[in-house]
Amino acid sequence: MRINVLQHTPNEGPGYIHRWSQLHHHEMYIYHPYRFGHLPSADETDMLVILGGPMSPNDDLPWIKEERKLVSQLLADNKPIFGACYGAQLIVKTLGYQIGKAPHKEVGWAPVYLQSHVIPGLPEKLTALHWHEEMFEIPEEAELLFNSDLVKNQGFVLGHHVVGLQFHFEPEADNVREIAINDSQYPLDHNDLHQTSQDIIDHGVPAENQEVMYKILDFISAK
Repeated sequence: MRINVLQHTPNEGPGYIHRWSQLHHHEMYIYHPYRFGHLPSADETDMLVILGGPMSPNDDLPWIKEERKLVSQLLADNKPIFGACYGAQLIVKTLGYQIGKAPHKEVGWAPVYLQSHVIPGLPEKLTALHWHEEMFEIPEEAELLFNSDLVKNQGFVLGHHVVGLQFHFEPEADNVREIAINDSQYPLDHNDLHQTSQDIIDHGVPAENQEVMYKILDFISAK
């Protein structure tokens, strides 16, 4: 299977998604549309992963419009799509729903709570990395998957091949350090989780996050 990854900032890579791809002997191609403006075609995409970034799906940028076209084609083809943070928002925007400011800015580690059992084996409560201040609407055709104490709409599942998460299960420890040191100012500005970059690094990645990321990818890629 060819997994095409859309990466939107140098310090937010695929993390555990890359490990899962290697475990199953898939081929992964990583695109940087914000830098090079190049995207894969729908025909050469077996699974699409849309990672986070500092931009908003509401931004009037040509490459974001092209990303929405790609997502629209893959939705029509019923191909697997996973979106993290900006990626989840982009899927929702493509479906015609709103992206706006969340009631709270969440940057750091905080619990999320399972709201649907459609994906087998997910725990009722997990600790995830949050790095956002916008929030998506839950599409009418989708199901709420996670919420948090501060922001209700934290994840959705659409059918059997699309999952979007407002937060991050994909980063490994090295990825968390990379995110935190390169975007160290962001947690300091009106952050309702009241964590610094060093707090975020010191917390460490919960062991179950890798397993949960794998289960989500197994679910959307199943025939």
